[in-house]
Amino acid sequence: MREGRVYALGELIDPDDAVRNAWREEELLPIGIEDLRAVRVVEESGVNAWLCCGGRHLSSSATSLLTALAPHLRIAMRGFVALERERLRSSLASEAFGRLNFGWLTLDAQCRILDMTAHVDQLFQRNGLLRRGRYDRLTPASPDLDRELTALVKRFAQHADARPHAVNLSRDPRMDMLVAPFRGASVAAGNAPAAIVYLSGDRSSQADRCEQLVELFGLLPSEARLAWEIAQGIPIAEAAANLNLTVETARNYSKKIYAKMGARGQAELVRIILSSVLAIA
Repeated sequence: MREGRVYALGELIDPDDAVRNAWREEELLPIGIEDLRAVRVVEESGVNAWLCCGGRHLSSSATSLLTALAPHLRIAMRGFVALERERLRSSLASEAFGRLNFGWLTLDAQCRILDMTAHVDQLFQRNGLLRRGRYDRLTPASPDLDRELTALVKRFAQHADARPHAVNLSRDPRMDMLVAPFRGASVAAGNAPAAIVYLSGDRSSQADRCEQLVELFGLLPSEARLAWEIAQGIPIAEAAANLNLTVETARNYSKKIYAKMGARGQAELVRIILSSVLAIA
């Protein structure tokens, strides 16, 4: 079928085509379709659609109607294809956020959740540090943090140029929150959000991560514990204190860690760990 041209049933079914004639007798005639008009419309991305009308007897007005409707169908298809493309992008982005244990949610001035990425509820259930409370309110488990969040969101509702605020919710497993004023604008957003909250967490405990470092890079358990501390951006001296090691011992461990992981220093060690499969494990 040539795009944009209206065809009659007789043009679509060859009298000598037994298969199509059988389909006409078995499928079309029983529902009263003796005549038919059809037009093929192609959206610029290559998606095809067919617009048809059928009945016992069709006049030339059916052809005129389909000819008039075809441009409108093409416009509707353009919108449909754009929506499907954005739906796919959103799905892929959401999947990537989920693998990276990252998500966002928007809040109104009363800290009520307006929208969020699909897997944020899983982050809530995993650690219990945050939850969806009464009236869909974002409720931290800590009363002090609840008061801090409430004050932040109220300030952002009044001052959209206020600075974002970061909060560490948990060290093991690690979970951080960044609260920022919402500066976007969209008719699809419904109630105007006052703030957007970005969540970043780890689904595994520190012990699990150290075990994975042992398996992945051949580190000793003691080396893996230090490597994970260093990967959090903690200086050697502070990491040594956290693990009850002397600074000299920690430095010796770090040299062995760098050698086994092929890193030339702390910055490269962080890059290797964050770009490894541990990021999605």
